Amino acid sequence: MDSDANSEPGVLGQVRAESAERAQLREVLETLATEQVGTEHSALDEMPVDELVTSMIADSASITSNVLEQAPGIAAAINGIVERMRRGGRLIYIGAGTAGRLGVLDASEIPPTFGTDPSQVIGLIAGGPSAIHTAVENAEDSRELGATQLAEVSLRPTDAVVGLSASGRTPFVIGAIEYAREIGAFTVGFACNADSAVGAAADVAIETVVGPEFLTGSTRLKAGTAQKLVLNAISTITMIRLGKVYGNLMVDLKATNEKLRARSERTVMLATGVDAATAASALASVDGWVKAAILVAASGLSSTDAISLLAEHDGVLRDAIENVQTRGS
Repeated sequence: MDSDANSEPGVLGQVRAESAERAQLREVLETLATEQVGTEHSALDEMPVDELVTSMIADSASITSNVLEQAPGIAAAINGIVERMRRGGRLIYIGAGTAGRLGVLDASEIPPTFGTDPSQVIGLIAGGPSAIHTAVENAEDSRELGATQLAEVSLRPTDAVVGLSASGRTPFVIGAIEYAREIGAFTVGFACNADSAVGAAADVAIETVVGPEFLTGSTRLKAGTAQKLVLNAISTITMIRLGKVYGNLMVDLKATNEKLRARSERTVMLATGVDAATAASALASVDGWVKAAILVAASGLSSTDAISLLAEHDGVLRDAIENVQTRGS
């Protein structure tokens, strides 16, 4: 009895402290566009399915224009990332929840699409790999954990870090960005609310303000779609600038199945105008490397000479082709 009585004030004190903290957090959430209640969707549970589908899709119609407003910031982010990656640095996404999962998704799709080493583009999520499938309690609430996860991948000054947070206030992401800046890495803060702490902490801020969600506070919806659009732009345009694209063709993709092997042949055909048999032969001569196969088919160079010429031009196919054309003239 006595021990219970003595412990009660401590328990009550902790409860009061937690209540005060949550009250402050509720006040913050009330200021965020992503947490506002959309008055036009106040009775979702009473609507028939056809109306729900129409309303939900219509609610997302403005996302592209919201993202376009951030085009200057997106371009600045890409320029900074490209500059670091040209010096051997890495692109590292780090976030929590849906934002973190989208970063992991984008990073995982770069190697097969652009033939990069998996270590060049990395996705980190609060709570570690298990959080990709299952939410990890309280993982996003620690600034220290954000810094720790970057330290665990040996963050370097030549790297670029993109911190992802729909709310723009996630402590895990803020801590990661602050640590990255201390190291000297290039930093981008990506949020879906204006004047975000994440944006303020970074070298470049991207803030796609999409407004209230169809389902109040569910930022996997419009905010998640906006995040996917921006991540698509960041990774794809970065790879274009690094010479991974010829025209609008993926010339560094890794053919790991029959569909991609067929796509590789078609890409060589589209780039050079050769027939399928010639494309297949060129690909076989360079162990399936689309970029080198195009150079072989376009120039008549041997596979060895084509690969060597690409190396001389840092893997930029257009420069290698122009070199051959200049020598021929």
